[in-house]
Amino acid sequence: MNKTERAVAVTRALCAEYPDRRPLLTYSSPFELTIAVILSAQTTDAQVNRVTPELFARYPRPSDLAVAAPPDVEAIVHSTGFYRTKARNIIAAARAIVDRFGGGVPRAMEDLVTIPGMGRKSANVIRGVVYGEPSVVVDTHLTRVTNRLGFVSGKNPVAIEHALRAIVPSEMQTDFSMGVNLHGRACCTARNPACDRCVLRSLCPWPGAQPDGSSSE
Repeated sequence: MNKTERAVAVTRALCAEYPDRRPLLTYSSPFELTIAVILSAQTTDAQVNRVTPELFARYPRPSDLAVAAPPDVEAIVHSTGFYRTKARNIIAAARAIVDRFGGGVPRAMEDLVTIPGMGRKSANVIRGVVYGEPSVVVDTHLTRVTNRLGFVSGKNPVAIEHALRAIVPSEMQTDFSMGVNLHGRACCTARNPACDRCVLRSLCPWPGAQPDGSSSE
């Protein structure tokens, strides 16, 4: 199999293994997902989910958060780490959504990345989940798993995104990305990956995945 054929097989296997590929963040609107994604930087989704109920109860709309007092927001998001920067970013993000995008979360990548706290990784989450656009969300899990699978080499997120877009069919990119993320959390972990129970074992050229330590290619 070439890389595209193997990527298709990987996607199908991951879709079967993880039928629910929605983000692990809790949200009820594109605005809430946008803020939650910004808060998720350098912390766990579970930790973000602990603070967002209070945050969104107090500031349910972009226009509410846009005029929030930073100390009040800092107190709510404190446990997510880097709380001053995150509070500043989500207030500014809400303001940008109100002032520049009419209160709605934009669809285009070039617009999303202008929102404070929103890089390509976060923008791809919004594009894939909210708008159904082909998305490749490059995080530490996807970087690790796709390197082991031999689809990419290195850790540059932009290079990885472009390489995977050239390999994975566009209609499968979001499923591939979300499935790989979940697989990296559940099975293909950084330390002691569970290769013996991995659904991708027969498709994986990583030497550690094979019983004798050899490549599958």
